[in-house]
Amino acid sequence: MRARTRNHPLREELRATLRLAGPLALANMLQMAVFAIDVIFVARLGQEALAASSLAVAIVAVVMMGLNGVTGAVAPLIAAEIGRRRNSVREVRRSARMALWLALGLGLVAVGICFFGERIMLLTGQSPRISAISGHFIRVISLALVPMAVANVLRTFVSALGRPVFATVITALSIGVNALGNYALVFGNLGMPALGLTGSALASTITACVTVLAYVVAIRNDRNLRRFHVFGRFWRPEWQRLRQMLRLGLPISATLIAEGGLFSGAAFLMGLVGEVELAAHTVALQIAAFAFQVPFGIGQAATIRVGYHYGAGDRDAIARAGWVAIAIGLGFVGLSALAMLLIPRTIISAYVDVSAPANAALVALAVQYLFVAAIFQLTDGVQAIAAGVLRGVQDTRIPAVIAIVGYWLAGFATSVALGLFTPLRGVGVWIGLAVGLTVAAILLLGRWHWRGRFGLVPERSMPISAPIVALS
Repeated sequence: MRARTRNHPLREELRATLRLAGPLALANMLQMAVFAIDVIFVARLGQEALAASSLAVAIVAVVMMGLNGVTGAVAPLIAAEIGRRRNSVREVRRSARMALWLALGLGLVAVGICFFGERIMLLTGQSPRISAISGHFIRVISLALVPMAVANVLRTFVSALGRPVFATVITALSIGVNALGNYALVFGNLGMPALGLTGSALASTITACVTVLAYVVAIRNDRNLRRFHVFGRFWRPEWQRLRQMLRLGLPISATLIAEGGLFSGAAFLMGLVGEVELAAHTVALQIAAFAFQVPFGIGQAATIRVGYHYGAGDRDAIARAGWVAIAIGLGFVGLSALAMLLIPRTIISAYVDVSAPANAALVALAVQYLFVAAIFQLTDGVQAIAAGVLRGVQDTRIPAVIAIVGYWLAGFATSVALGLFTPLRGVGVWIGLAVGLTVAAILLLGRWHWRGRFGLVPERSMPISAPIVALS
């Protein structure tokens, strides 16, 4: 009986984390399906179109990660506020409002950056033709950045308040909208003009706007969410909360940009290696990124779970929530790595026709890249979740430094050396990715393990009464 009682908090944490992480991970995977639809349609326009779009998406992805990093600070803030006090309506609303302000303001800045996309590509040595095609594509798809940033804030809001399934359902809706938009606008179906790459970019923008609208409808029609009046007095500033969010969010943004920049930088390196290598890299990276969405979702859930206990001042529960999340993530990434090793061609066939002679070189290269991806699945999952649990205790500055050191000084430097100056070429670029993720995972996991020594958690547990149901 005593053993069962002692294990009860662990089982409860496991169930609570799975209830939160499951819908978030599924929503992340569905979001990747939205992006995969773009790749599937664009791939049918030819390798040139696929290469051009992959370079554009590489830039947009980094910019979007930067936006999500700053606004993502709303997750640990909301979680801590709920853990700290019962009546947290006003504090939660203030955090959400300032996050929406940042999404709108910084989103417009991001659009302006993307308008220099063609010039950025030319500066990195890409061919003028690919740069021109890609530059036009990025100018159109950048219009989706503001609604995507707003949707990310609303997604965090509903998830932290115990409605992560809304994110799953709304993302599933966006798949249908994006597929219909690509079908109509890329090839000129349903009476629409055939716009090619431009049509795919417009479909993404339309999908982002519909997603925001869906979140607004969901929030206004849910009694628990509606009571926070998240859109009320939207014009009213909360400068202290805004500064707090920037203090936490800017390092998160730097971390995500460093990681996203590593993969986007790898895409540019592949563009220098060869067009076929870049196309194969795009397909393999889509697969690896799809698998990554589960540990990423677990990391998001861990931020909320750890943040709740951090706000409550419960040192033991903080540790329990963090290690449970890491254990869950390791179990999944082991399975995904096994799949990449055993059935790579089957997985690749979801994106391209593996039996077509014209795709033989692309498929062969993609299989090699997936072999390396299978190896770094474990460290990629660990670093994502470790970063998430550290955000839960509002530790973001040192993890940002770790990200820059791991991803760039170790990872990208290795990719450049092996990819451009050895016969390994594309495989060398992927080995560099593995090195960067592994270094970051070791350092982040070490910081979490010695969190008490670094003063990241209370010296002793001082739990206060607060409604756990909101975060479970």
